[in-house]
Amino acid sequence: MTPDALRALCLGFEAAVEDFPFGPETSVFKVGGKLFALSALDGDPLTVNLKCEPEQALRLREEHPGVVLPGYHQNKRHWNTVHVAGLPADRLRELVEDSYDLVVAGLPRTERLRLDRP
Repeated sequence: MTPDALRALCLGFEAAVEDFPFGPETSVFKVGGKLFALSALDGDPLTVNLKCEPEQALRLREEHPGVVLPGYHQNKRHWNTVHVAGLPADRLRELVEDSYDLVVAGLPRTERLRLDRP
């Protein structure tokens, strides 16, 4: 997956926005003001930090050693750093969507209803 494809994927979710609170080199993708993906899109290798259920985070790290790692500069229990080139595009899409869904689930009910995700 290319950096442009990763950006398009992240921005393809309802109410997703891109922000640059850490400087122009780091894209932060948010929904409802909350982070669901973070990437230095010009990084080599291309990586993305994604939120994950703690049990799934551990399982993914075991299944994909060297590709899925504890979240760099984030809570390692709830975040993974994923080397984009190491996963099939379909699997990466699932992980990004899971991250988005976890963040939406933590939003206030009125916000979730607005996003049509009760």
